[in-house]
Amino acid sequence: MLVLTRKTGEAIQIGDNIEITILSVKGDQIKIGINAPKNIEIHRKEIYLEIQNENKNASKDIQNLFTILSKQK
Repeated sequence: MLVLTRKTGEAIQIGDNIEITILSVKGDQIKIGINAPKNIEIHRKEIYLEIQNENKNASKDIQNLFTILSKQK
């Protein structure tokens, strides 16, 4: 893991097209701004994990449906 120290207004560049800027720091919260192409999905970690879990469950549901349908033949 790369660890960097930044001040308000400073940025981090990731590759050619992603920039993360520190907008403000208040107590233990940091507000960041992210500039990235529209085709790059950006989520908070807890939301990303929730999406992954929902996709996994949906995949299981589809597999169960195929199993049920194949038994009906």
